[in-house]
Amino acid sequence: MISYQEISETNKMIAESHLDVRTITMGISLLDCADDSLEKFCSKIYEKITRVAQNLVKTGDSISAQYGVPIVNKRVSVTPIAIAAAGTRSSDFFPIAKTLDDAARAIGVNFIGGFSALLQKGSTEADKALVRSIPRALADTERVCSCLNLASTRDGINMNAVRRVGRAIIEMSELSDMACAKFVVFCNAVEDNPFMAGAFHGVTERETVVNVGVSGPGVVKRALEEARGADFETVCETIKRTAFKITRVGQLVAQEASRQLGVPFGSIDLSLAPTPEVNDSVAEILREMGLQHPGAPGTTAAVAILNDNVKKGGVMASSYVGGLSGAFIPVSEDHGMIEAARVGALTLEKLEAMTCVCSVGIDMVAIPGDTPAETISGIIADEMAIGMINGKTTAVRIIPARGKTVGDMVEFGGLLGSAPVMPVNSFSCADFINRGGRIPAPIHSFKN
Repeated sequence: MISYQEISETNKMIAESHLDVRTITMGISLLDCADDSLEKFCSKIYEKITRVAQNLVKTGDSISAQYGVPIVNKRVSVTPIAIAAAGTRSSDFFPIAKTLDDAARAIGVNFIGGFSALLQKGSTEADKALVRSIPRALADTERVCSCLNLASTRDGINMNAVRRVGRAIIEMSELSDMACAKFVVFCNAVEDNPFMAGAFHGVTERETVVNVGVSGPGVVKRALEEARGADFETVCETIKRTAFKITRVGQLVAQEASRQLGVPFGSIDLSLAPTPEVNDSVAEILREMGLQHPGAPGTTAAVAILNDNVKKGGVMASSYVGGLSGAFIPVSEDHGMIEAARVGALTLEKLEAMTCVCSVGIDMVAIPGDTPAETISGIIADEMAIGMINGKTTAVRIIPARGKTVGDMVEFGGLLGSAPVMPVNSFSCADFINRGGRIPAPIHSFKN
């Protein structure tokens, strides 16, 4: 049982260090909405989402007022549409995206995730239809998010899908920068991720479930200020204790949301998710640990320390830790990462190295608008390989900035922030990407 005393202990964190519950995300299964008529399928999913999640926003606001804990976002994730809509045999899934957007608007959530497909081993006709529909779906809707799983440790990397996605990202960028910001590709995607753009309701999940994503990089930074100059053992213990307190707040919110909504509690994702606000930055934590800027030598080791001890503290606070749970390093959403990229301390190659030890490495990164599709596919393939070989989740959310070149700024607004256009290796990988096929799973995947 979580006591009010524990919540009182967090008041200073909330007031001074930007502690918040970043999102309550309700997962909803759409498998029972299957229909061979696209029109009827859309009607069924609109009715189910608006019925099941009608009280989500009101409940989140009520809990926030009751406990004084800011709950920034209320969101919905649904069964991957490529699975749920396969029976329609439609070649164009845009009407489904429009229906999801309308349902999200009706219930007042800021994003709805699940316009998605699982492609790590191959593609069905429904998968192909969804991928073709993504550019228009994300450009012409406000709240719909999409993710594709292109690789896994058990199945290898679907290079045909990687090649198609590079082209789709270029097509998206020609329609809207925001479309690219609402799209992410994964290796080893998790089914209980509450964070957009990668959230979807997995087919192994219950009918409905509540997942909570907590944050608090400012709280960790403030704690480390009190351990300035201490050795690494002290740093690790400080991060663990702080992550424990942050996760306990999330546990309380999750239990209360589950009770009020009458929906089972799924998991808590204790990822440190930054915002563009000062004192709410993962980059500031890395600087407090002794780096002049993220990207300096030692950055990967520092991120490894942060990620591991956040998880250690979190799993002691809750038996249901899930999602990605680690440190996010989205460039545009963290003012310290923006500055590091602007001065040249942070590069794509360093972000890729950091991916080996954190949740997401190439995240909300702007690149020149004339970057070839094959180069984007190559960046994705590298990230997928890191995830596949290391048995971890990796992801890419990248934005080719139309008409912009290295050093220009791209503005997204709100929590998505802004990003400097970062340089990309100009040497071609086209012949490699155009081989197609599937990179087989690594030898250590064959466990039983």
